[in-house]
Amino acid sequence: MSFVVDHLIKIKEEKGAGYLVLIDPDKQDLSQSTDFAARADKAGVDAFLVGSSFMMSDQLDEVVKTIRGISKLPTIIFPGASSHISPYADAILFLSLISGRNPEFLIGEHIKAAPVIKRHGIEAIPTGYMLIDGGCCTSVQFISATMPIPRDKVDIAIAHAVAAELLGMKMVYLECGSGAKRSVPDEMIRAVKSHIEIPLIVGGGIRKPEEAAAKVKAGADFIVTGNILEKESELKLIQEFSEAVHNT
Repeated sequence: MSFVVDHLIKIKEEKGAGYLVLIDPDKQDLSQSTDFAARADKAGVDAFLVGSSFMMSDQLDEVVKTIRGISKLPTIIFPGASSHISPYADAILFLSLISGRNPEFLIGEHIKAAPVIKRHGIEAIPTGYMLIDGGCCTSVQFISATMPIPRDKVDIAIAHAVAAELLGMKMVYLECGSGAKRSVPDEMIRAVKSHIEIPLIVGGGIRKPEEAAAKVKAGADFIVTGNILEKESELKLIQEFSEAVHNT
């Protein structure tokens, strides 16, 4: 069953694009996460991603349970490692870091996580995860020990995305990483989207609603924001992002 994937696809069909917000338990305590999730739910986001590169916090389960208690929107784990799993989540992005060549993030972590995901009945969403140069060394780049795809190597990005689709993955995720100085180039988004039929997620370094709108115009099916909302989590800003994504 693919209830969450079907829900996301329906959002894409009805609104033109979907808006996902990332909650990082390492950067927001339980109280902050609760408040943020409540605001985001009112502001018109379409789903929550919960995850971190490190997961120093021991409150992953509590954060997920709290979000599900205050919102009916899907809560999806955005894992940095095989241990970042909560049985209370609706789904998990089963990320394969296809832009790198580190076997641990291509298949190793997946083998460790698979029995746990299966046991808890969490919906797995196979996703081709592609790290794109965002102008600085991000946490995911450091932790994964992989090189991001250069911003001007559009052909390389296309080839990786097509490979993900041919391998049977359900989504492709172009990511510059948390704290990136620059977001994924619109030209790359446009080129990748023209070569695949599966949904395209874009995140990292998106700081303004108009920038999110430009990504949608270029072909992004889903936009993810995180850091900017941790610093400025006012309801108005979240609403502006939501409207920019949905009304493009």
